[in-house]
Amino acid sequence: MNEFAHLIDHTNLKPNATRSEIIQLCEESIEYGFSAACVNPANVPLARSVLNENKPKLCTVIGFPLGSISVEMKFAEARFLIHQGAEELDMVLNIGALKEGETNIVEREIQQVVNAADGNCVKVIIETCLLNDKEKISACILAKENGADFVKTSTGFSSGGANVDDIKLMRRTVGDDMGVKASGGIKTLEHARAMVNAGADRIGTSSGVEIVS
Repeated sequence: MNEFAHLIDHTNLKPNATRSEIIQLCEESIEYGFSAACVNPANVPLARSVLNENKPKLCTVIGFPLGSISVEMKFAEARFLIHQGAEELDMVLNIGALKEGETNIVEREIQQVVNAADGNCVKVIIETCLLNDKEKISACILAKENGADFVKTSTGFSSGGANVDDIKLMRRTVGDDMGVKASGGIKTLEHARAMVNAGADRIGTSSGVEIVS
């Protein structure tokens, strides 16, 4: 078993992902021992049926990919998907509110998704490519103080992905008792290793099989 398999969220969040591709993603997650299979909300029931009682967790996304829906909608989406069998929620925070300094909005949405998750893992996507370092630090602190389990770099749908400097900054900010997920543009074993060495303890990638192979 590859040393990184248990750190990988094997991901297909493409808008044109087909039923057969989601089935393949879940079967590969089982075969290679990935941490989770990550799919769009509409594919949660299908993924749940394939993963069944196997080890990989079922991960889905909230407010994806822009983060620009209301606190109430994020809560409702999160609660509904947990009821459908999702076990991990990757939530895009309200980036505009963060940049405007409206931290009360960001706090509320994290709290509400954590509440809706009912004890399941919540990862907060801060979209590092759209933030300066001060904003990245603020986002990480808000995620940690309001009950999230991980901070995550990127959706993979904006202008940039994960890099070593951001992972180091995020790890320094949250300390050792919170997860850091590197996601966005990670396609090789070397890139994954660099992320882990910088402080990531989860890797989100659509290239999981290539990395472990």
